[in-house]
Amino acid sequence: MALDDLKSAVPDYAKDLRLNLGSVIGNSDLPQQQLWGTVLACAIASRSPKVLRELEPEAKANLSPEAYAAAKSAAAIMAMNNVFYRTRHLLSDPEYGNLRAGLRMNVIGNPGVDKVDFELWSLAVSAINGCGMCLDSHEQVLRKAGVERETILEAVKISAVLQAVGATLDAEATLSE
Repeated sequence: MALDDLKSAVPDYAKDLRLNLGSVIGNSDLPQQQLWGTVLACAIASRSPKVLRELEPEAKANLSPEAYAAAKSAAAIMAMNNVFYRTRHLLSDPEYGNLRAGLRMNVIGNPGVDKVDFELWSLAVSAINGCGMCLDSHEQVLRKAGVERETILEAVKISAVLQAVGATLDAEATLSE
């Protein structure tokens, strides 16, 4: 199992990450599509080749082709949106908030999977990318759709752990060069 390989690659000084990796993925209460879509989108967003290489095959095996493509789409569109909306929010001139974005985001309206799943994946990626506006927006859509806070936090935990594992493994790879 790729998850076991990834856990065994985590160094002893980051044992908490190893344990968290096993619990947030291995013991998740999320339905399979939500879980593995979140894992795939966050593995992409983590920018860690090792994390993505290890988790992608299992994600692909657990997702329909449509969900697999949608999870990748969530990572892609949020890579753009998180930079744009985070920047617009951080600029001290509030007039930027009144200007039209002018960026194509059609996949958000028609992701090819249940909108709740896509919103959850988008929220998880936004957590990695640190966009408060996007986090608020996706969280509100999810809550209006009846998604419990515990489900939302579950996705955020996955994003936090995958980001930390990716940073740790990439640092170790660099230090061993």
